[in-house]
Amino acid sequence: MSYTSSVLILESESAHSVGKAFARGEEQSLRAAYLQHGRLIYTYCRRTLDEARASDVTQEVFISAWRSRHRFDPAKGTLVGWLISITRNRIIDNVRAERRHSERRDNRDPAELPTRSEIDAVGTKLLIADALRSLSDRARRVVVLHYFEGLTHRQIADRMSLPLGTVKSDLRRSLLKIRHLLESAND
Repeated sequence: MSYTSSVLILESESAHSVGKAFARGEEQSLRAAYLQHGRLIYTYCRRTLDEARASDVTQEVFISAWRSRHRFDPAKGTLVGWLISITRNRIIDNVRAERRHSERRDNRDPAELPTRSEIDAVGTKLLIADALRSLSDRARRVVVLHYFEGLTHRQIADRMSLPLGTVKSDLRRSLLKIRHLLESAND
């Protein structure tokens, strides 16, 4: 099997399969991981860093992840959660360096730089958004109706013409998936 066909197969596989291949050190999995999660990682960086630094940090994250892939355990969490964790640390390192440099250069107010809690909040929001995108349309709609529009289980069931048990099951499975992603980012 050629490199290109291996990458195409990996790109079409689930994020879980790519995570397993990444942990095994299959070279094509790095590209597949970047294709699946690069945009999310860049978005996280861009929300807290300038454009040039965001691009650099995104690249640093994937290089660092690849070099330390032996530490990633797909049984303990998701690849995207692990990458978000690495990204958070890289962003914090960059913000700290910028604070040190801005104090010396006196050209940027360190108060303008994001705090660690702000950086963490951005990462959490992006992981939740990513988790919501990974849900089926029905499950995503149930979660949005319940948690963002404040509808009860019964109201959702009536509005979507679903059995009440289906609504409850969709919510439970969706929350477990979101929790798993968030926990894997904090390991």
